[in-house]
Amino acid sequence: MMKTRLLNITLVILASFFFAKMNGQDIKVSAGFDTSRIYIGDQIHFSVTVDQPAGLKLDIPVFRDTINKNIEILSGPVTDSSVVSDGMIRVSRKYLVTAFDSGMYFVKPVFVELKDANGIKRFYSDYSILDVARVQMTPPDSASGIFDIVQPYGAPLTFVEILPWILLVLAAALLIWAVIRFGRRLKKKEKEEVIPVISEPAHVIAFRELEKLKEEKLWESGEVKKYYTRLTEILRQYLENRYRVFSLEMTTSETLETLVKTGFRKDETYDYLKSVLNGADLVKFAKYKPEPAENEVSFVNSWTFVSSTKMEQSVPDTNESGNDKKEVKV
Repeated sequence: MMKTRLLNITLVILASFFFAKMNGQDIKVSAGFDTSRIYIGDQIHFSVTVDQPAGLKLDIPVFRDTINKNIEILSGPVTDSSVVSDGMIRVSRKYLVTAFDSGMYFVKPVFVELKDANGIKRFYSDYSILDVARVQMTPPDSASGIFDIVQPYGAPLTFVEILPWILLVLAAALLIWAVIRFGRRLKKKEKEEVIPVISEPAHVIAFRELEKLKEEKLWESGEVKKYYTRLTEILRQYLENRYRVFSLEMTTSETLETLVKTGFRKDETYDYLKSVLNGADLVKFAKYKPEPAENEVSFVNSWTFVSSTKMEQSVPDTNESGNDKKEVKV
């Protein structure tokens, strides 16, 4: 029994050693720049590439702000992976970097870590070198000379550069033209707006329409809502013709408020109108079903309101001597 146990432990140790050795042989780490020499401020890529078995989990370091003290990271890393061969993959991480100080910079080897039962193993890349050079402003043989500042180069404008400005000017001109044209039309409409001349007195029109409504017998035939709609339309049209209160598009409260502003007193006649309009609102909007007597009262109140507020006309008349004149109310 003891021999069998020792044999198993020995096999496990040998297998682990063989697996670690195989992994060590199959893992390859490389790191480097796109080019080994740049000018100050140029942007290049720094890449870390790992070739490894597909089923192996390695810890690949991530650089945060710099590769070393003088090489700054602008963006990244961008990670990508691809299949190299059967059982092998290639994982790469790419950074966009730059440098703002000249000099020769050495980047230490990058390592990846393999963690298993035997501990942590590291696999290193080679050193990476980057030469950052200054831009030569003057010829080498005249570095001590003093030169005038070079004037800005006046590059000729192209049509593509001018086109947006042309379109902007045209759009502004079109907008100004539209505003002026609209303003003129608006003024013209205001000038042409003429108060409609009513050929008949307001109360004559209202009485005629009320008679028509009565003959239609709408509420008697069950069309109560239509009856009150027609009744209020007649009153509102009367208010427009009589008091210039354009109430067809107003609510009841707005109509009454506007009527009072014309100088109309809140007397018994005012209450007739208010009662009809409020009752009609209940029928039209609150689905109120009035009694037949209420329908009759609404009609009588409407007739009374028109009769009480109709405009009296004056006509000249002469007395017996024919010298003095008086006005007779019709």
